[in-house]
Amino acid sequence: MHRPTPSSDTADPITAAAMEPVELYGADYKRDPAPLYAELRARGPVHRVRFPSGVCAWLVTGYDAAQQALTDPRLGKHHSRGNAAWRARASIMPEPQHSQLQVHLLHQDPPRHTAMRRMVTDAFAPQRVEALRPRFQEMADALLDRFADAGRADLVADFAAHFPFRVLAEVIGLPEEFADRFDRDWGKVVQPVGPADPGRPAYEARLRGLQQYIAALVVHKRHAPGGDLLSRLVAARDAGGLTPEELDSMLFQLLVAGQEPVTNQITTALVTLLRHPDHLAALAARPGLLPRAVEELLRHDAAFELTTWRFFAEDSELHGSRIPAGDSVIVSLWAANRDPRRFADADTLDFDRSPNPHLAFGQGIHFCPGAALARAELQIALGTLVRRLPDLRLAVPEDELPWVPAVLARGVNSLPVTYGTGSAAPGRYAAGCPMAAARAGQPSNAAAATDAADASGAAC
Repeated sequence: MHRPTPSSDTADPITAAAMEPVELYGADYKRDPAPLYAELRARGPVHRVRFPSGVCAWLVTGYDAAQQALTDPRLGKHHSRGNAAWRARASIMPEPQHSQLQVHLLHQDPPRHTAMRRMVTDAFAPQRVEALRPRFQEMADALLDRFADAGRADLVADFAAHFPFRVLAEVIGLPEEFADRFDRDWGKVVQPVGPADPGRPAYEARLRGLQQYIAALVVHKRHAPGGDLLSRLVAARDAGGLTPEELDSMLFQLLVAGQEPVTNQITTALVTLLRHPDHLAALAARPGLLPRAVEELLRHDAAFELTTWRFFAEDSELHGSRIPAGDSVIVSLWAANRDPRRFADADTLDFDRSPNPHLAFGQGIHFCPGAALARAELQIALGTLVRRLPDLRLAVPEDELPWVPAVLARGVNSLPVTYGTGSAAPGRYAAGCPMAAARAGQPSNAAAATDAADASGAAC
């Protein structure tokens, strides 16, 4: 549900501030934000929007406007810049956790951001990621071994919820005993709720559990250090290079923000492929398409839909709109990636698109430091799933998919599918759209595979 702004190419500063904000939430919007974003791009580059918590922000749409905002030195990310109106309603962590876990890279400005970012970049360097690819492939295959012969699975619960975390643990040096103890429910702390939300107590309980986990991890790495990233960060804290709050915040960012977006991106990519059976078949038949396909899937439906908050230190002009100091500015990476002024046939999935300068990982000083790792994870995850699960189809009507109710991110919480087993040859797909068969509730090769799995007592 949304209420569109009045039509104008460049909003008058006074009029823009007085406009009824566009409601940036609702089931239809989460399923498919393309219509709303197309409407907003046509009306202008900056829009007043309202989030579920009631907080209002200024949303930047359009590719050129997004690029400029992402690199605008006037816009800072530290939450101390936010004004009282923003703080009163924003879906941010409560105290004391906000001060203890939210001073990580996403909420820092230079020069502190520069120093902190330098501490993590080596661990995610492209050369290191490439060297670890065989290990990542082993992890993906081990997960598939558990359900590849079942004929049906939930690709979130059985794969996407686990693969990015296993990869991350390997990359940052998370000990096995701590990896086993990590509660995936803690990942929901990146879906903050407002102060008046009835889910706030459960949210705060997750925060406390995660904070206790981080404290125990720091103690472990202090007493049993290694050559890994986590040990180096703890050592930097002990040497005075990080404050205790900065260390805990960076571990929070690595453990939660380092895996949940990849989980979501795997799911959005799979939903897109299920909607486009010809592209799914092409990937199965031509694995060499994977690098380009991943870039296009990132552009077509980016899981990191919106950036985190940015703020002006003083009243400022932004593409014709007057933005008060401390009001939040959000960039829609999703809307920018569908801008027809930058991408021909922007709503079309095109694995041959070149060049493809999408903004799925942001731009500027806050460009995602884990971009190379995320690309490798997506290539391995999608390649393995497509290769080992032939005739992949959605097992429920598309409108029953539960989209993640996060403010900034896109993804589904479950993705039930059916697929061929046994002698089914990878790369062979029945005619017709997998999504259409599920919507119509009609029999299909996938449904037959499900019946066979039921008859044999196969487990999901």
